[in-house]
Amino acid sequence: MPCESKMKLVFANVLLVCLVLSSSFLEISVAGSAFCDSKCAQRCAKAGVQDRCLKFCGICCEKCKCVPSGTYGNKYECPCYRDLKNSKGKDKCP
Repeated sequence: MPCESKMKLVFANVLLVCLVLSSSFLEISVAGSAFCDSKCAQRCAKAGVQDRCLKFCGICCEKCKCVPSGTYGNKYECPCYRDLKNSKGKDKCP
């Protein structure tokens, strides 16, 4: 019986460590989304179609982890963002 008790304790400790680590990763991913939301809001401030601009900017930001400054141009600041293309070979990111 003491062996079963130790196994339960080990399992409980492993489960606790997993929960703590997963919550840390969740906070990091949420922080990334807030970063992209604020950067894309700035990037799309003057866009004619706001929701479309924000959608594609968000996709590009999540993938590249950066958004060029300003509302247009400056794509040299983020080569990954600049080089993403859609299925037709056109720029994917606003």
